[in-house]
Order: sequence, then structure tokens, then C-alpha cells
Amino acid sequence: MNSPQHRSLLTKREREIFQLLILDYTTKEISQKLNISEKTVRNHISNTIQKLGVSSRSQALIELLRLDELSLH
Repeated sequence: MNSPQHRSLLTKREREIFQLLILDYTTKEISQKLNISEKTVRNHISNTIQKLGVSSRSQALIELLRLDELSLH
């Protein structure tokens, strides 16, 4: 888990969704894989975009990589 000095910006679910976005999964594929609705996937993405103060999924991915919140496997 994260060390006490580094509290993640993302919830566990947001992290799962963005890791799948990095792997080029679609919203529909993510919803099926995680057994949640497409609307819920979009809500998690939207919440993350707002948290980061960016305006798109791609900007959010770049920022999360820059902040070491996500990694390219």
C-alpha cells in the first residue's frame, strides 16, 4: 500500500479504471470487466478529471503518470 507520506489522489476504483484506460480499454469494456455500469465508469473518470483540474481523459492520464499515481506496465 502507499506509504503514509504519499496519500493517493485516487480511490481504489478510480485507479483501476485509469489503469484500464492506459491499456486502451473502452468505457464499455471497463464496465464489463469491473461489473459496474458504463455511467459509473464515466462518473469515476469525471470525478478524477475534476480532482486534477484538467479538461479531458488524456490530460488526466498524463497528469496521473506525472504525479506517479499511475504507471505504465
